[in-house]
Amino acid sequence: MGSPSADLVIAILAAGASSRMRGGDKLLEPVEGRPLLRLLAERAVTLGLPVIVTLPPDAPARHAALGGIQARPLVVPDAATGMAASFRALAREVPEETALMIVLGDMPEITSDDMGRIVDAWRADGGLRVARATTRDGSEGQPLILPARLVPALRGLEGDRGARAVVAGEDNVKVPLPGSRATVDLDTPEAWAAWRADGPSR
Repeated sequence: MGSPSADLVIAILAAGASSRMRGGDKLLEPVEGRPLLRLLAERAVTLGLPVIVTLPPDAPARHAALGGIQARPLVVPDAATGMAASFRALAREVPEETALMIVLGDMPEITSDDMGRIVDAWRADGGLRVARATTRDGSEGQPLILPARLVPALRGLEGDRGARAVVAGEDNVKVPLPGSRATVDLDTPEAWAAWRADGPSR
C-alpha cells in the first residue's frame, strides 16, 4: 500500500442527499455489520494518509457514524446545490501541492487494498497524471486520484457534474480492480437488495 505522505489526501464524498433511497440513507446501510460510511472511512485510514469526509450540514447520523475514526469531517454548507460543492470545499481545504484521491461514499466493494493499489500505481507513475480505477474489462470507474496540478480547477465547478470537466482529456493511469467493483455504486433500495442477493462482484 502507499506509504504515509502529506502529498496525497483521501476524500470520501458523503455530502449527497441520498434522494433516490425514498427516505433511507444509502451511506448508513449496514455492510459487514456497520454503516457503509464508517466502513469506507475505516478502510481509508488504514493507508496512513490524511482522510477527509465531506458531509452535509443536516445529517447527524452520518456525523455519528464516523465517531472515533481518524477521519476529518468537512461540512459542506451548500451541499444541496450538487456534488460540485464538495469539490469546491475540498479545493479550499487541502494544502497547495496536495493531490486528492476521490472515493465515492456509496461504493461498498472498494477495499483498503484497492485504494492502496491505486496509490501505488499513481506514485510509481510519478504522481503527475490522473490515476483511475477500472473494472476488470477496462471500463473506467472510481476511485480516482487527481494530481495536485488539477486540484485548483475544482474551485470552478458548478452543479452536480463532479470532476468530469477537470479530468476531460487527461491521460490516465488505469488501475484494474477485480470484477466490476470499480463501478458498483448503490443508489436505490432495489440496487441494495439486488447487491445483497447476488453478493459482491469478483
